[in-house]
Amino acid sequence: LAGDQVHHWILLTSQALGTIWRLGKGSVMLAVSFLGASLCYFRRLHLYLGHRLKWWIGYLQRKFKRNLSVEAEVDLLSYCAREWKGETPRAKLMRKAYEELFWRYHIKCVRQVKRDNYDALRSVLFQIFSRGISFPSWMKEKDIVKLPEKLLFSQGCNWIQQYSFGPEKYTGSNVFGKLRKCVELLKTQWTEFNGIKDYHKRGCMCNILFSDAILEYKLYEALKFIMLYQVTEVYEQMKTKKVIPSLFRLLFARETSSDPLSFMMNHLNSVGDTCGLEQIDMFILGYSLEVKIKVFRLFKFNSRDFEVCYPEEPLREWPEISLLTENDRHYHIPVF
Repeated sequence: LAGDQVHHWILLTSQALGTIWRLGKGSVMLAVSFLGASLCYFRRLHLYLGHRLKWWIGYLQRKFKRNLSVEAEVDLLSYCAREWKGETPRAKLMRKAYEELFWRYHIKCVRQVKRDNYDALRSVLFQIFSRGISFPSWMKEKDIVKLPEKLLFSQGCNWIQQYSFGPEKYTGSNVFGKLRKCVELLKTQWTEFNGIKDYHKRGCMCNILFSDAILEYKLYEALKFIMLYQVTEVYEQMKTKKVIPSLFRLLFARETSSDPLSFMMNHLNSVGDTCGLEQIDMFILGYSLEVKIKVFRLFKFNSRDFEVCYPEEPLREWPEISLLTENDRHYHIPVF
């Protein structure tokens, strides 16, 4: 009897423990499943928040970072090694050309210029402002702000109403007001930079100006108009049988630029929109601003056209500005 009772109690205890274990096991499994689900959820939440935080940081950096159209100086040979890897004939040619700039011409750095259809104008104007180069002699004698009206009223150039401001195809009667504002901005900025004697201060001012796309484009349109004005002036001289620079004879000999109107319609209006400056345009730019533009054409390495100047024979001791190009389409600024 006593044995039966002991057996009974053992059976009851075993059943109770089994029940407790089953209940406990279920709770433990439920707890483990809940913990696993929680960890998975928080991991996904962490990844999502991390992704969103990274996006916002990138957005704020893009929002507030100064978008310089002329970048800071970088080592010339390091830039070349990064841009021209591989063993293709063109890559080898470019590496040799950059080495030539470094060893023979003592060019140590390069400033990359934003690649668009204004980059030739940008490269030249940046150097004029950063070096504090003064106005051309003819600009000191004339108020360039009045030149748009002068072309219309004094020389009867009604066609100037078809002038295009880069991507803006046609501006009609507003062209004079827009051109006047552009030229006025050029005059104001040029005067300001020329008056700053401290090189580092001019550099800081350039960084501010050349990170403002709206102001930049107005300056480039002003330069385009200055070129058009000079072409018109020389064309009038040519009609009176005066001797004109040979580069303008070449310009007017082309069917597409036989007079100022065709030059504007077929060439100048496209600058900043669908194309940049052609070589003949570089001559006119140098002549108009009274600077000697020296261009290292890297794709012409080992030929007489590797180093060219616009204009070839400046009329006076004009300041020299240097550019480098790999294809005659985009330009950068070499730093000696």
